Amino acid sequence: MALSSLPSQREKKMYVVFKVHSQGALQYHMVRAAVPDALLDFLGERGTAAARARLVKNLWNARERTGFLQTTPKAVDPVKVALALIHQIGEERVAFQTLRVSGTIKAGKGALGRKR
Repeated sequence: MALSSLPSQREKKMYVVFKVHSQGALQYHMVRAAVPDALLDFLGERGTAAARARLVKNLWNARERTGFLQTTPKAVDPVKVALALIHQIGEERVAFQTLRVSGTIKAGKGALGRKR
């Protein structure tokens, strides 16, 4: 039985826990459209590909406007800057705040005060 990639060759994952400050409600699909655009603008295509950033859909909380962005350890700081540069989603003025950077989802949820 052959492995697709050895565990030692796998990229580590880091999670950026963020909160979006806005006046109105934001849906997941709105944030999902804005984040890759901001990453492309700031990092370029090569940097965005190297960051391997993706929003974790089932951890988006529309009521509290918090979410998790998975990325590589080397790309954490550039991804945080790219998020901070998002000022508008649709017609809504927004501000992204990084709450915590974590190596596990469980520790990230602790920053939000959630058990599960």
